[in-house]
Amino acid sequence: MLDERKLAVLRAIVEDYVSTTEPVGSKSLVDRHGLDVSPATIRNDMAVLEEQGFIAQPHTSAGRIPTDKGYRLFVDRLSSIKPMSAAERRAIETFLAGAYSLDDIVTRTVRLLAQLTRQVAVVQYPSLTRSAIRHIELVSLAPQRVLLVLITDTGRVEQRTIELPDAADDESIAHLRAVLNACLDGRRLSDAARRVHGLTDRIPDAERANANAVFSALLDNLVERNEERVVFGGAKNLAAPDFGKGLRDVLEALEEQVVLMRLLGESSDSPAITVRIGAETGLLGTSVVSAVYGAAGNPMAKLGVLGPTRMDYPGTMGAVRAVARYVGQILQEA
Repeated sequence: MLDERKLAVLRAIVEDYVSTTEPVGSKSLVDRHGLDVSPATIRNDMAVLEEQGFIAQPHTSAGRIPTDKGYRLFVDRLSSIKPMSAAERRAIETFLAGAYSLDDIVTRTVRLLAQLTRQVAVVQYPSLTRSAIRHIELVSLAPQRVLLVLITDTGRVEQRTIELPDAADDESIAHLRAVLNACLDGRRLSDAARRVHGLTDRIPDAERANANAVFSALLDNLVERNEERVVFGGAKNLAAPDFGKGLRDVLEALEEQVVLMRLLGESSDSPAITVRIGAETGLLGTSVVSAVYGAAGNPMAKLGVLGPTRMDYPGTMGAVRAVARYVGQILQEA
């Protein structure tokens, strides 16, 4: 366990290294932070911190820099997350409120997070498995072709073109649409499959072949599909020298949806900010700050940023938390 003075020294080292990118010496700590002790005392504290693995000396005669363990303790001991200013909150709300669709909300969120944090922003689309059906539309494209459109309560829109075995008139399409919406509206997609299997009896015998083609498309291509979409932006921020040898792995991670999902972590009911540092991410020199968005008790998905371990954690955590809150509100009101 570290006493309060050593924790203050570690906090000062992290803050100075994040802002200057230069290893931190004992004299500069005394000069900048008013620690009210001598440089010799600070050097002793730094020796203890180094011995316990919280800081390291990159080369002889240099100052000290935080290690992953040091960043971890710094984040865990944060007394508060840096709040967004009133002007920043208004800017976030205005920017996101102008979105006209789910795709636009996600695109704007990625741009906003990247600009606020100067890191790589990552946003997961609302999970289909956590969504409920808001409406199903069937649009006749030709006598034996219809467009199936599924709209969820989280704003996702999925569509498929279906080839029908028999010609279908407008009346039969309208009846099938009415049956689907009456039975599936408001149902979780995870529960929809069971209910779809029992809908055949509601369809006249002459129309069942076409209905079964629609049911099959709904089950095979929408309800049972496990694809989750993740988008990212702000890749230009990777130009910072912090990643070093780990840059190749970071670039490869951005190309893999599964890896991005893993980095964001599992969605949960907890609104807490999640911070994973260095080895915890599986990527050298990389940290991920993420948060769940959605209403209380109804988490939709996660968003966050990926950047070097040398990042402004209080500011980044505040930005991620604020954006997640606004995105959740907008989607609930949609």
